[in-house]
Amino acid sequence: MSASSGGAHDGPRGSARGGWRDGSAAVVTLTFDVDAETSVLAQGRRYAGHASTMSHQAYGPEVGLPRILDLLDEQSVPATFFVPGWVAEHRPWLAPSIAGRGHEVAHHSYSHRPPTSMTAEEERADFARALAVFDRQGIEIRGHRAALWEASWQTGDLVAEHGLRYDSSLMGDDMPYKVETPAGEIVELPVHWSLDDWEQYAFLPAPHVGSVIESPAKVLELWQAELDGMRHYGGLFNLCVHPFLSGRPGRALALRRFLEYARNCADVSFARCRDVAESAATDAGLAVRRPRPPEVSPDVYPD
Repeated sequence: MSASSGGAHDGPRGSARGGWRDGSAAVVTLTFDVDAETSVLAQGRRYAGHASTMSHQAYGPEVGLPRILDLLDEQSVPATFFVPGWVAEHRPWLAPSIAGRGHEVAHHSYSHRPPTSMTAEEERADFARALAVFDRQGIEIRGHRAALWEASWQTGDLVAEHGLRYDSSLMGDDMPYKVETPAGEIVELPVHWSLDDWEQYAFLPAPHVGSVIESPAKVLELWQAELDGMRHYGGLFNLCVHPFLSGRPGRALALRRFLEYARNCADVSFARCRDVAESAATDAGLAVRRPRPPEVSPDVYPD
């Protein structure tokens, strides 16, 4: 993990579960979901005929991604890019261009259809199809994130079955935890809507993916407050950014200002998700969980 320099803080609470932080009060994982057209096409093949909508989504890999890669170079911070297999297959230059700059490429489904919308067989096939794309491109994959963070109860099993180290789809904590599956133990790097730029910037008339366009200044304030909270409690600041959203000029500048703020915190470090997962896997102090669906009576909760 790369250390930062700058201001001081009074130290994390929750140090009993802090070996994975390697002395930092909080760890920042910058993650970029390079969805491109898939997040729209997953809602209907017909949207391929919407030229404006497709151009809106293509902005991500074609304009936003290069801008973000340059920004990360300027700030000297590592990141993880979750890429759907469809995007990597249709733009074969994309994943190698990310890995070639020292960043991690991770699994983000093949089609960006959420597992909760598929049968178990469909999810398994989609999962394997994405891995096959990255294998052909020579990209090593160590982690996974479910489309729309809508993991099924099978998703963690698939992550373990395919020999991946971690998942980043669940919300059961604000620091890493371990998940037991029938195929072995994996690390969960939890996410939350407050650290997702989709909730701040996403807008399309059709399909409906969001209906707000917030000021980048408000988003910067939100993320700085959350980072301060993670520093106080000793957490994982797992930021989720989309190049077609935060790659736009004013938002990219806000992201730069956030990185500058975080780098000036003496107690914050940056790491790729795979590196945090490796540290967490050997941390005996982290919680071990066995996620199971709750028992739900149909006479209490009808469909």
